[in-house]
Amino acid sequence: MSQKNETLSLFLAVVITIGLIFSGLWFFMERWAQLNGTVAKSSETDNTDNPVNQFFSKCNVSNLPEGTFNYGGSTTWAPIRKNVDSSLQSQCPRFVLRYTQPPSDKPGSGTGIRMLIDNQLAFSQSSRSVNAEENAEAQQKGFSLKEIPVAIDGIAIAVNHDLNIPGLTVAQLKDIYTGKITNWQQLGGPNLPIVVYSRSKEAGGTVEFFLENVLNKENFGNNVNYISTTTEAVRKVAASPGGIYYASAPEVVPQCMIKTLPLGRTSGQFVSPYQEPLVPQSECPNKRNQLNSKVFRSGDYAITRNLFVIVKQNGQTDQQAGEVYANWLLTPQSQELIEKAGFVRIK
Repeated sequence: MSQKNETLSLFLAVVITIGLIFSGLWFFMERWAQLNGTVAKSSETDNTDNPVNQFFSKCNVSNLPEGTFNYGGSTTWAPIRKNVDSSLQSQCPRFVLRYTQPPSDKPGSGTGIRMLIDNQLAFSQSSRSVNAEENAEAQQKGFSLKEIPVAIDGIAIAVNHDLNIPGLTVAQLKDIYTGKITNWQQLGGPNLPIVVYSRSKEAGGTVEFFLENVLNKENFGNNVNYISTTTEAVRKVAASPGGIYYASAPEVVPQCMIKTLPLGRTSGQFVSPYQEPLVPQSECPNKRNQLNSKVFRSGDYAITRNLFVIVKQNGQTDQQAGEVYANWLLTPQSQELIEKAGFVRIK
């Protein structure tokens, strides 16, 4: 009997000890939750001068809505999405930007504006202005589209390193892409067929801008070879002595495999998209050509354009998100980041 009593006593002691341990843990967990709740509550109400909570005052972006916002559009904007938008996400993680591609079409300025009109995006990024047809469609749905310029870009012309030609006028460039000029000899260069590359009309804002502003709404000639990406085009031009391609300047000016040509509105008045002197191919990539920001900003370079945030004017949270995002891009700090991403600051 004494052995059974000892066993029972030992069992009860273990049970009591375990109970005391769990009771202590429960007490400390409850106390911790109460303390955290007090701190959180006080931090939300400390900033009595601002209806936005203390988090957003640290975020330092006024009127920033909270939530996840779909945005998308121009492929030209890719360096900004990567290098500039990431800074906003780091500062303000409660303002979540989610890049959204079109379900069936290729991403681009046009598809971004289409998705915005169809309420699939909160705002869009574009490398061209909104056209009359898009404005009309938006009006039919009860709102208007506002374009806010935030950066300056230019179109640069890429050719093979071995091509010896001082530059092109915009008129000559048009004649090349409409098929009227087919040999570099017609432009004072070598007797060499011009191998013309472009992305397709459906590819996005850069092609649409080129058709509108360089070809004056004329169609591409039958001599144009269509490619999918700028990366593919650069490789083809590098392998084609007579090759030519156009793209957003930050995409091609620093490239080692090709060189970019000076452009002019008239013959003999060529302006380089890069800072002179041209860096020889032998020194690249240790040294790369830099964007000639001064002539882009002044308008001396022949083919420049603005990059826009397209905002839906509907008085709702999407409008607020787009306008706050655009205003943030126009701050001195963001303009500096835009310049580091390869574009030209607009302010």
